[in-house]
Amino acid sequence: MTELELYIKTYFGIVGSQDLKIIASLFKPTRIKKGDYFLKSGRPCDKLSFIQSGFLRIFVSTDDKEVTQWISTKGYFVTDLSSLIFKVPARWTIQALTDTELFTINREDYAQIGKLIPQWIELEKLFLVRCFTILEDRIFSHLSMTSEERYRFFFKHNKELFNQVPLHYIASMLGMTPETFSRIRKKNLS
Repeated sequence: MTELELYIKTYFGIVGSQDLKIIASLFKPTRIKKGDYFLKSGRPCDKLSFIQSGFLRIFVSTDDKEVTQWISTKGYFVTDLSSLIFKVPARWTIQALTDTELFTINREDYAQIGKLIPQWIELEKLFLVRCFTILEDRIFSHLSMTSEERYRFFFKHNKELFNQVPLHYIASMLGMTPETFSRIRKKNLS
């Protein structure tokens, strides 16, 4: 089983081996150089990608700051889901923090999966439920954990990010000011 097929199984659930090969064949290898954009807010998002290597930051710019929604890493998918599905302008800007290798499917090919695979409606539902569950978990952690607990939890599960991306992006993603993040980080390092 290829790396891409493993990603697809992780997000879309139980997929037969033949169907898995059909879905995987619709994804094409793509690359984004550090600093380049996968997507800019206000533009339509016409693709869904799985990250093979590298980091992509999903963020929005307000009048006075940028707010990082997520940093996608290897094995995760990246898109502006509402823009992809509903064909509305993207809310999020997505930028490469490192040179990044992706497996990408465009909107037209994504729409064709339902014609190629009869059980696609059920598989796509599992995908959307997984996305929703991840979002619920993030909301729960923001509502139920202190800043320090969020920091420790995120550090435990994403140590590699702390040495590879600017820390103020992580602070923003965790809902902290850079100063609070720095104070908590210093306390946890000692």
